[in-house]
Amino acid sequence: MLEQLIHPLQVEEMRLLLRLRETRRRRRQTEPGNGLTLGERVSDAVASTVGSWRFIIVQSIILAIWMLLNVTAYVEHWDPYPFILLNLVLSFQAAYTAPVIMMSQNRQAEIDRRSAQHDYDINIKSELEIELLHQKLDMLREKEFADLITIIRGLEGQLAQTQKALLLLSNK
Repeated sequence: MLEQLIHPLQVEEMRLLLRLRETRRRRRQTEPGNGLTLGERVSDAVASTVGSWRFIIVQSIILAIWMLLNVTAYVEHWDPYPFILLNLVLSFQAAYTAPVIMMSQNRQAEIDRRSAQHDYDINIKSELEIELLHQKLDMLREKEFADLITIIRGLEGQLAQTQKALLLLSNK
């Protein structure tokens, strides 16, 4: 009867629990962020710099000064109005920063994917651990129930003996 009430974990579930326990031990030993290559560090630095308000403001000021100096007659015009040199510089900047930003985003996407997989594994592990706890609680309840039945049967036996003794005493 006890075996019918308790559903043991499947072999795959036990393997997953063991694998997750090993993963947790390994994660404690390795620190995140270590082992980044120079290119990864550079792409992260470029992406964080280019993606900031400070960069946008500084670049806007530089562009405004460039255009102002080339439009006014007070200085020599090194890049006159359609600003072809400025266009070349900005194209060059875009051509090099876009792939670097993409590298940083790809690396961040991989980190996010690993984090999501880790969260999923933790959720599965938690679910399995809760199932184990439910099984243990069911086993304890069944054991207590069996112990109570044994105690009740013992008390019934004692009650029957007491009733017989009282019946014998009342017949005398």
